[in-house]
Amino acid sequence: MAVEKAETERIFLRGVGVFPFSDADRLIDYAQANKGILVAVNAEKIANASPQTKEIINSNIAYCDGAGAVMAARKKGARPTKIAGCELWLRIIERFHADKTFYIVGARPEVHRATIEKLTAQYPGIKIVGHRDGYLRTEAERTTLVDDVVAKRPDVVFVAMGSPVQEILMSEMLKRHKAVYQGLGGSFDVYTGKVKRAPKWWLDHNLEAAYRLLRQPKRIKRDIVYLRFIWWLMLNKF
Repeated sequence: MAVEKAETERIFLRGVGVFPFSDADRLIDYAQANKGILVAVNAEKIANASPQTKEIINSNIAYCDGAGAVMAARKKGARPTKIAGCELWLRIIERFHADKTFYIVGARPEVHRATIEKLTAQYPGIKIVGHRDGYLRTEAERTTLVDDVVAKRPDVVFVAMGSPVQEILMSEMLKRHKAVYQGLGGSFDVYTGKVKRAPKWWLDHNLEAAYRLLRQPKRIKRDIVYLRFIWWLMLNKF
């Protein structure tokens, strides 16, 4: 599938550069040709971006994962589609499980085990060359993990540890081994049924963040950034 030139030119949203891909397959095709880290960008990631995370995002392949990022990009004349990271990684596996190799990192030990079991059952023949949970307790464990990725040379690496920890780790890996990397946050919890994603109506109306807040009221301090983001949208501060 040809990727339009306009989709390969970054749109900067308060210093965070995103590619305005029109669908997931175009994003995947671009990533195959330009190895790097697929970074899901939403309102929270834009509002909380630090110089370090901006550098990582802007030197890799950021895409609009949230409705806020889509709306901000459209205010700048782009026409991106919202691409959910928790769906994108499975799209990648569906396309390439027969002929590419995978390395999978992240989540609590029990969720990680359930993820590997479900993947191997759902995609017979999938080549998972290495995996471990997301709890790197010492620098030695971190070094061992990076060394193993370099040794196994997977085509695709998924890291589900939350931002910005996962992006920093993937940047370290990328320096030593070129591959397609994707940060997944809590996607393994969703995949294994430990966490319920918002129903279709909420997704269709761009209210996924509101649904999460209703189910997890303790997120209020974290989600306050959405009010700031809405203010930026109203004033066109992008």
